[in-house]
Amino acid sequence: MHPVRAPRTPPGPRPAPGLPAAPTPAAPSSGAPWSAAHALRRAAVPAAVLGGAAAAFAYVAAVDPNVPGHYPACPLLTYTGLYCPGCGGLRCAHALAHGRLGTALGDNALAVAGFAFFAVVWTAWCAAALRGRTFAPSLTRAHRWAFWTLLIAFGVVRNLPFGRALVP
Repeated sequence: MHPVRAPRTPPGPRPAPGLPAAPTPAAPSSGAPWSAAHALRRAAVPAAVLGGAAAAFAYVAAVDPNVPGHYPACPLLTYTGLYCPGCGGLRCAHALAHGRLGTALGDNALAVAGFAFFAVVWTAWCAAALRGRTFAPSLTRAHRWAFWTLLIAFGVVRNLPFGRALVP
């Protein structure tokens, strides 16, 4: 048999014996309108992520990766002569920052798709945050397998003779 437990009292200051408890502020109901300041607070993290991505793109736009010596070389390309799936990604970002989509696709088409995917996911995240909802995309095992298969296939195909169009 289980003992009967007394209900827990919420943490915080307790009123003096014989005095009524101070009223606690009521939490807004689910249908209550939110202020603009509250909406901005909810969008702070997505805005910070966008700011970081914009700063990275601004840096790559200002410091040309086509000029040798500004960025380290890809270790896989340096030691094996093989192009990794990320080779050409900085040149791709530089071309996109300057509005040259064709050049960006030629440098790394997978990176262009990745940047577009990031934009879509970020937009959904920001929209959910502004609505007061939690953004929790569910990646199934099939999604993860598809991602890694695409990444490895892109890396393999760009190193084969018929995949030379994918070489930066």
